[in-house]
Amino acid sequence: MKTSSVAAVLAALMAGTASAETIGVSMQSFDNNFQTLLREGLDARASKVSGVNLQIEDAQTDISKQRSQMDNFIASGVDAIIMTLADTSAAPGISEAASKAGIPLLNLEPENLDRLPEKQVYVGSKETDSGRLGAEAAYELLKKNGKMSDAQAYILMGDLAHQASRDRTASVKETLVQGDCKGVTIADEQSAAWTRTNAMDLTTNWVTAGRPIDVIFANNDEMAIGAIQALKAAGMSMGDVIVVGIDATQDALATMAAGDPDVTVFQNAKGQSASAVDAAVALARGKSVDREVWVPFELVTPENMDQYSQKN
Repeated sequence: MKTSSVAAVLAALMAGTASAETIGVSMQSFDNNFQTLLREGLDARASKVSGVNLQIEDAQTDISKQRSQMDNFIASGVDAIIMTLADTSAAPGISEAASKAGIPLLNLEPENLDRLPEKQVYVGSKETDSGRLGAEAAYELLKKNGKMSDAQAYILMGDLAHQASRDRTASVKETLVQGDCKGVTIADEQSAAWTRTNAMDLTTNWVTAGRPIDVIFANNDEMAIGAIQALKAAGMSMGDVIVVGIDATQDALATMAAGDPDVTVFQNAKGQSASAVDAAVALARGKSVDREVWVPFELVTPENMDQYSQKN
């Protein structure tokens, strides 16, 4: 089946006869900074498309609550559904329910990407790229500091129910066993569930254990900031520890401007949100779009951070 780019489809839709659609949106958690950016982006994009109404619900990281929201969307006859999953292992069941109801589903984090039914689309960024970009940049900094042969690295993972957390962690580890990076040892990896407080506690435990800490890879910026706060509270010199985050949130960029973290990876919330709304509207109006819509990750360092100050 021939498909069109989301941007081209939306341009045609906006130029054509207006219709009215309700799109049900279930967000993993309103308390998560990046999820908040996505929610704001969805609202902003929907406001530009005539006749589109978003019904946004907070799953509060509870997959049972999210499935209930999904059932309510189906029962109320929404025209399309957008979800950021509380637990990516639930993706097949959610896909099946939407497919049986004949309602288009836009999933920003599916586990069943290779098995998505008709009228279902993945919109997002290739999670393995974020881990790889951060690990490659960290290794260059370790090499510059003369620590590439015996560096001790730690990983702060997100919620293990999320495919993003598993993919980001795996790609860091895969990158570090290749080529010149083989001298870096993963000393420990623990889940801090995406939160700053949990990351502070875990990092404090690592410091207290007395083992060397040369680099900390965090699956998101909130955990990177928590690690930095713990390191500073312990009196460690930030010149001796490399901290890598993911998302390039405003908080992370402000912290980078003050000297930390060393690296983050920009995840384009506006791009993901816009593409999700565009694809949902297109499918609801009977158009076809690409099954996978990729929004690339981008490396952010102190040298180029100014380019990202207004992007998320």
